[in-house]
Amino acid sequence: MIIIFFSAWTTEEKNRIRLTAIPSSIAKERDSRSFALWDTIKKMTISQIFNSQTKTIAFAAGLLAVSSLISRFLGLIRNAMLSWRFGASESTDMYFAAFQIPDFLYAILITGGVSVVFLPLFASYMEQNKEEAWKFASNLLNSAIGILVGLAVLAALFAPLLMKLVAPGFTEDQIQVASNLTRLMLLSPILFGISSIFSGMLQYFNKFFAYSLAPILYNLGIMFGIVFLVPLFDVWGLGLGVVLGALFHVLIQIPAAIQSGFSWRAICDMRHPSIQKAIRMTFPRTIASAGFQFNLVVITALASLISAGSITIFQYANDLQYVSIGLVGAPFSIAAFSALSRLFAQQNFEQMKRVLSRTTAQIIFFLIPFSVLLFLLRAQIVRLVYGSTPKFTWEDTQLTAAVLGIFAFGLVLYGLIPLFARSFFAMQDTKTPTIFGLMAIALNIGSAIGLMQLFATENAFQQFFVSFLKLQNISDVRILAFPLAFVISGMFQVATLAIFLMRAVPALFDKAFFLSVRRTFMLTTIIGIATYATLHLYGAIIPLRTYTEVLFQFLSAGLIGMLAGIATGFAVKSPELLSLVRRLKKTP
Repeated sequence: MIIIFFSAWTTEEKNRIRLTAIPSSIAKERDSRSFALWDTIKKMTISQIFNSQTKTIAFAAGLLAVSSLISRFLGLIRNAMLSWRFGASESTDMYFAAFQIPDFLYAILITGGVSVVFLPLFASYMEQNKEEAWKFASNLLNSAIGILVGLAVLAALFAPLLMKLVAPGFTEDQIQVASNLTRLMLLSPILFGISSIFSGMLQYFNKFFAYSLAPILYNLGIMFGIVFLVPLFDVWGLGLGVVLGALFHVLIQIPAAIQSGFSWRAICDMRHPSIQKAIRMTFPRTIASAGFQFNLVVITALASLISAGSITIFQYANDLQYVSIGLVGAPFSIAAFSALSRLFAQQNFEQMKRVLSRTTAQIIFFLIPFSVLLFLLRAQIVRLVYGSTPKFTWEDTQLTAAVLGIFAFGLVLYGLIPLFARSFFAMQDTKTPTIFGLMAIALNIGSAIGLMQLFATENAFQQFFVSFLKLQNISDVRILAFPLAFVISGMFQVATLAIFLMRAVPALFDKAFFLSVRRTFMLTTIIGIATYATLHLYGAIIPLRTYTEVLFQFLSAGLIGMLAGIATGFAVKSPELLSLVRRLKKTP
């Protein structure tokens, strides 16, 4: 940002505002000109920043990774604030349960619908006729708003009935509160639907800066609710914060979209061929997304049958694992999606192959080491983020760390799934990932139910995980069934998507790719050894009684492990590491 700011200055402009001795007769005029110039510079700088275009997938992914890091960090602070305010309690269970229905609408029509089909179709129309592309954008925006409003009204009317399905373990009072919270938060998917159209436009034009700020502002809106609205409205303040954050998510992207050429038009013709094609492409993804959300609803329902706080523990661990996915998997897949969509519209299949292979190797390079660090440092992470609050008990900390530890085994899987799925979407094929997604969901639900039975009684399987995750003092460990089921279904989904992707894009993963992956596993092994050794050495020397002592153990073990991995990466000449260093050297 600083670089962009100073690059806006020309030598002439610098000379104009340079502080020099000037005659008093022209001082007032000079000051007026200076203030006007500063205003011009500020306006120009903001415009340049919000409308700057990224030139490479790596740079776009890096920008999105920074945004994700900030957003996830704010998300962790948000959850820590929730933990401090409510602990793992009925209030947070109701809050997270109330999220399920708005998230369901968001997923089936936005994440699995609009955001999937808009970019490939918009890119295709842009290659043919820009005027038609902008008409398509307005038409789809208006149509999506109408559908979302209609579904939100229906969901609001039947909220109590739906909540009984979401959380069958809730009492009548809990169902009533959660239902009303749901009605309030149903405004958020409508706002996100609007935002997704603008996001697609910005991705096409490689304007990722404004897009990257949206999730940050969303979290700030929720945090505002926790700090300022919860004291006034109790749990209702959380719902108001969600709506406020969704509004911020929309507003930050509108100026850059308008600057790109968007102009709203009063078009809502669902019979138009472009909208009909979008609907045909959306239908399979809507089914898949509905299945995915149904999967989360089932998991939430099963967790509500275990004990109070189980939903919250699962959600907290899930949020922690998605920090790494949000830093790597999501940014790379989003950045590659825009490139793959444009390349498919241009019928440049050879370049598509290079982009996809390279991006896959980069995701693996980052997420395999992250998964090892996440598993080894799981207890420290949970204690630092949640365990320091008085209402979050030691048993809550242990269970959350155990769930997080199992999630770590699926980290790279859920980092690759968005990229593989978006590769099919870029080729305007929404059916293939939908079929395997639904099969993975069925596997996940079936595995969760079966594993709950295994974890409910004392047997060799249960004792292995109890011992492996150090949960000997906890009687009920059924919650471990859920992350383990996610890992099993993730393995299936990645394997099937990869097989069919290699059929669609022949010779996708060549010798260079597998050599790169082998080197990544080599440096990951060293990271694991160095981190594990440092953890035990630190624990043997320094007692872990205070927050500061745990923090230093986390930092020292993580830093030493990463440095050892970087040294190994240089030794084995990891192409991803060397490429990263070259890009950093080129950064002004």
